[in-house]
Parts: sequence; C-alpha cells; structure tokens
Amino acid sequence: MATKILTEHIAVPGIETFDVYRKQGGYEAVEKAIKTMTPEALVEEVKKSGVRGRGGAGFPMGMKWSFLAKPEGVPRYLVCNADESEPGTFKDHYLMKNLPHLLIEGMIVSSFALGANKSFIYVRGELMYVIHILEKAIAEAKAAGFLGKNILGSGYDLELIVQPGGGAYICGEETALLESLEGKRGNPRNKPPFPAVKGLYQSPTVVNNVESIATTPWIVNNGGDAYAAIGIGRSTGTKLISASGHINRPGVYEIDLGLPVEDFIYADEWCGGIRPGHKLKAVVAGGSSVPILPANLIMNLTNGDKRLMSYESLSEGGFQTGTMLGSGGFIVFDETACIVRNTWNFARFYHHESCGQCSPCREGTGWMEKVLHRIEYGHGHQQDLDLLIDVAKKIEGNTICPLGDAAAWPVASAIRHFRNEFEWHITNPHEATQPGAVYKGDMALV
Repeated sequence: MATKILTEHIAVPGIETFDVYRKQGGYEAVEKAIKTMTPEALVEEVKKSGVRGRGGAGFPMGMKWSFLAKPEGVPRYLVCNADESEPGTFKDHYLMKNLPHLLIEGMIVSSFALGANKSFIYVRGELMYVIHILEKAIAEAKAAGFLGKNILGSGYDLELIVQPGGGAYICGEETALLESLEGKRGNPRNKPPFPAVKGLYQSPTVVNNVESIATTPWIVNNGGDAYAAIGIGRSTGTKLISASGHINRPGVYEIDLGLPVEDFIYADEWCGGIRPGHKLKAVVAGGSSVPILPANLIMNLTNGDKRLMSYESLSEGGFQTGTMLGSGGFIVFDETACIVRNTWNFARFYHHESCGQCSPCREGTGWMEKVLHRIEYGHGHQQDLDLLIDVAKKIEGNTICPLGDAAAWPVASAIRHFRNEFEWHITNPHEATQPGAVYKGDMALV
C-alpha cells in the first residue's frame, strides 16, 4: 500500500471545511512550527526530506529555500504557483478543490520558514470556483487565528492573497508569473538575477508548486528523515500522478516514488490496465512537454530492468531512450492513437501559448505546427521530418524560458520513436487522411 501524505483524508465528508479538517489533525503543523521551531530549523527539515519541486523541474525544495536572500529591511515573499496549465496535468486542481486547508496550512508553515509576511497563491484564471474555495478556506483560517496579525500569539503576521491569472500557459514559468502578479504582461525574465534575489517587486521571493507546499505540514509533523525514508534514492516521498488516456481508471493517484511503471499502468489499485481489447502503444509520462516513449521503452530500461516512477529511472538513457517525470501528467495511448495527430495537437498548443519574446520559439513553434499540419492532412514530404528535427534543435536551449524546450522535445521524440508512422502518413496520404485511419505497421505494443 502506498503512503498517503497528501490524500489520507481526502474522502472524509466535509474535509474542505475548517472544522472537519481541524478534527483530522489539521493546523497542528502550524502550531508546532510557530510555537516550537525556528525558521532555520524548518528549512533544515525540508532539506533533510529531499522533497523536490512537484511542478515539473524537480529541483530540491529545501535547497531552493536556502538560496533566499535576506537583506535587512527588505520584505520577502512566498508565491504558490497554482497556474497548472500543462496539458495532461490536473493534480493541483484536484488538491485545491478537495483539500484547500492543506494548501493553506502549507502556505503558513512555509511562509514562516521563509520569513514572509505576505504570500500569494496564483491560480489559473479558468478555475474561478477553486479560487472561491480557497478564499473561503483562508477566511475560516483567519477567523480561527491561524492567519492575520499575531498568529497564535507568536508575534508572527501573515497575509495570504489568492490571485487569478489570465489563462496564459506561459505564466506557469515562475518569472512570467511574477510579472503577471505585478500587473504586467506575463513575459519570462532573464535570469540571473533569480527570484531568490530579485523576485516579486524586486524583493527576494520563493515560488513553489501547490503539491510541493502541501507536503510541508507532513514534514513538520513527522520530520524530514521520515519523508526521505519514503520513495527511492533521490526521488523521496510520494507524488500525485494525473493519469488519463486509454486506461480503465483515469484519475489522480498518490504513489510512492519508485513504483514500477508496469504496476502503475496495470494494477487495479492504480490505472487498472489498458481498455479491454487493446494494447499499450506509448506514454507521455510527465505532461505534454516531456518526450513521448513507445511501450517497450516505458516498461523497461535499455538494460532490461523495470522502469520506475521516479525522476532518475524515467530519465535514464537521456532523451534517446528516456523521458521525464515532469509534473506527473501521465497520458496513456493504445494502438488506436495517431502519434502524428497527437504531436501536431501539442505543437498547436505551444505555438498558441508562446509569448513571442524569443525568436526561436516564436517562429519555430509556428513552423512546427505548419509542417505537422501538412503531414497530418496528406500534404507532407519526406524532407519534412528532417526539417522538423532541425527546427526543434534550433529552438532547444535557445530561449529565455523552458517553453521552447517544451515545444521541441515532444516533436523530436515522436519522430525519433515513431518515424515509420510519420513516413506512412507521407507515403499514403489518401489512406492516412481517411476518418479514423491509424497506422498499423511495425509497432512495439505491450
């Protein structure tokens, strides 16, 4: 059985309210942190836990906290990145909707650790009903003395603000988010300086994901070492996975990191296997921005070992035979899925969401969408495949923020692993463009 750090009480009736959450042990971490621990001790526990950023980058959270500059007389800020616009990822939405007080408690503990007296939760604009849920939870916590002035008589003050975004994917990038919070267009900033030195309002700022912040109450209550004992290697703790696609049980699952991918896909406790009568063709393991892998590579490593749900195992082999855990947006495809159409769909998204600030991304994403469109609709040429790979290479690593990489990786990996399918679309345009037509050639199905 998996450890339930985040979702242990998610099925308790009324858990979204302060009273029920409190009866389940809620806000005990705030009491312990503020009454018995120093901010430095809190940061140390998070460092010991080894918890890594759950928004996609996987950078150690405690290390990020320790980088925060602390100049005298300058305010510090904690910003929760709840923009969650990555296609295939919906676990933060699930957490905020069902356990709003867990996030609020995590924000209080984390803000105290960082010395922040004003913190923000930046939520994607499409989720207005979730914003209302969070605002109600904040009002309840404030009425109970856990927010506002002199929290629990400690002398510590904290104001917590929920800010809706404008629906732009680019604002999931931390510096674009900060620009948006300041009322500007959400363009990513050049780094350095990093937000830890000059972030919101040019003051030291930490930006963390919803899931990352929600782990802190458990770490405070149980200790960093206890958290580090869960998982495998440097992939410590649990991870929320948004599972979707051609599986029997789509949904959000909390798993111990290190769970075999095969178990996650086929066990009744998790995804429940591929839908009846079909076989696994491919998986996008960490949201639309990570490389797609065919079934034979997602189930096994190149040395024959089982692939695990961890940062290290999924990335083993680099982008030739590996991928990334990313944000945990686990999209499963069976043999009825058209990889060409899926890749074109992703390319459309990234072209639309590019902020246009960097030429390689602004122009390159447009070219990838156009070329993939003509392949999908029967007008492709063999040289288009090398053209797409060339454009992807010119985008990758040449932009201010990772959106360029996010657009390039899915295209390059799809051609790398499914080139025969792309070539079939080009050489059999009449057949490939028929309604429901799918490549049935040589495929490594599981």
